[in-house]
Amino acid sequence: METFSASKLGELPAVANAILEKAGSFRLFAFYGEMGAGKTTLILEMLKIMGVQDGSSPTYSIVNEYQTKTGEPVYHFDFYRINSLEEAYDIGYETYFFSGHHCFVEWPEKIAELIPNDAVKIILKVRDEGREILLELPESW
Repeated sequence: METFSASKLGELPAVANAILEKAGSFRLFAFYGEMGAGKTTLILEMLKIMGVQDGSSPTYSIVNEYQTKTGEPVYHFDFYRINSLEEAYDIGYETYFFSGHHCFVEWPEKIAELIPNDAVKIILKVRDEGREILLELPESW
């Protein structure tokens, strides 16, 4: 597990870039952290690096689809408001998760049984001095 820290918002682009570089060919990212820990903010920084111009939180839509500067689709999920696994099945989560495209998942603990073993785990912790960001790459790394 690798640890990053960000004491101010201006440090997040470097952290986002490092995470994307270290993840290499892995495409599914599961973001863990309490409400307000910065999951969406970090994802938006990662999207910017990928060339996505207009990212936003999918809190009410569950999933947003974006396009990178090269036209590749990227999927951003927020499962905070779902109440059952059936809702994830209803949106066709497997079509996205196994598409080979980047997927950023907030609140993966709500669908823990559906998160593949090769997901990159990112855990955000709020500290007095800012955010601590833990990166855990899948075993197959």
